[in-house]
Amino acid sequence: MNTDHFFEEEHILENERARLEPLQEHHYALLLPVAMEKDLWQFTSNSINNEADFFRYFNTAIAERKAGISYPFAVFDKQTGKYAGSTRYGNISFPHKKLEIGWTWYHPNAQRTGLNKACKSLLLNFGFNSLQLNRIELKTSVLNLKSQGAMLKIGAVKEGVFRNHMITEHGTVRDSVFFSFIKQEWPATKASYGL
Repeated sequence: MNTDHFFEEEHILENERARLEPLQEHHYALLLPVAMEKDLWQFTSNSINNEADFFRYFNTAIAERKAGISYPFAVFDKQTGKYAGSTRYGNISFPHKKLEIGWTWYHPNAQRTGLNKACKSLLLNFGFNSLQLNRIELKTSVLNLKSQGAMLKIGAVKEGVFRNHMITEHGTVRDSVFFSFIKQEWPATKASYGL
């Protein structure tokens, strides 16, 4: 795939369980009830406490796509017939053939149901097969053991901890755990983990 117009194109990724739709303004009202689940933001770098916070977060995601910084998706759960959250490609560097999957949040009822695995399968396959990437990385707070477990469960390789990696919107200094998938290992990982 020619990545020159990647950000302008509408990439809809879909399998039996999930549909990832490029995030657009009409998704705001559909995702707002999910975003108001306060537990979703406990370990993130974002502080979402009310609708105004989510409005800012949502508009930043839209603006980042327009600026060619990230590519956010709305997550539609086919099992429930509802929008369950959001995820995105970020820290995109096509010259270095790498990006990050992150900024992922799902309604608590959608967690541990297989939705995350279905979404990561779509994002990883598109990244390695269509975008021809060499590396896809993920990161989370060192305190977010649930997220770390989910990453290991789909075959991500834990690379280590970046100490004092960022300051969150809450004002706390966060250590981040980095994980990755790489092109050479992807066929075996995909087969082993059913991605």
